[in-house]
Amino acid sequence: MDVKPSFAALTYAQARTATAPKPSGNGGAPESGAAGFGKLAENFVETLARHEETARAAMSGGADPHALVEALASSQLAVETVATVRDRVVEAYQEILRMPI
Repeated sequence: MDVKPSFAALTYAQARTATAPKPSGNGGAPESGAAGFGKLAENFVETLARHEETARAAMSGGADPHALVEALASSQLAVETVATVRDRVVEAYQEILRMPI
């Protein structure tokens, strides 16, 4: 497989900007836990809705197969991330319940 360095650098730059943290709307101060989880849930729902639209468009011939594969991979990553966060929250809750009073 022949990978050109410019293509690799471009792909890396795109991935890096996609994963860069976004500044919060309150002047850079960190959000509270409830607001952060609320925003996370909103982003998750929006992501799934966008990918669902892409899948529908691909099924009807309105989107290319490459976009469908990207949407499916991104959806899978989003669902796995949410499942991991959920597991960690449940684990933390169980740890709190095991604490002696």
